Amino acid sequence: MAEFLKGVELVLNDESKVDAGEHLKGKIVGLYFSAGWCPPCRQFSPKLKRFYDKVKAAGKNFEVIFVSRDREAEDLVEYYEDHHGAWTYLEFGNPKIQELLEKYEIKTIPALRIVKPDGSVIVEDARTQVADKGTDGALELFESWEAFFEM
Repeated sequence: MAEFLKGVELVLNDESKVDAGEHLKGKIVGLYFSAGWCPPCRQFSPKLKRFYDKVKAAGKNFEVIFVSRDREAEDLVEYYEDHHGAWTYLEFGNPKIQELLEKYEIKTIPALRIVKPDGSVIVEDARTQVADKGTDGALELFESWEAFFEM
């Protein structure tokens, strides 16, 4: 993902911005397609947050990028601040959002894809895996993803 998003700005949880290529270097990346208006998204986001927090607390190189389907910038920021983890997001209106939706054939949300630095998919339906195993088996699940990841 680092190569695929090189030159694209990501917003950090402190509202500062970083180059995705630099920020994602050496990390397994989860692309989280979601929106505040979506009830299933609001149910899944806390599960993903708990999973993310456990994986990061264990010192793993993992990053989530929130790819919003919200209809207004204010909705994106409110949903992110109130329901998401300390991960990154693409700013509202970023043309990369549409490109990612098309590349990963996102038809419904929430969706979570785990990708390599080149953008190829490691896990197509990580949402189901996180929902099923993310609370008690977060590290084991993440380590199963690491087995498919080549730096």
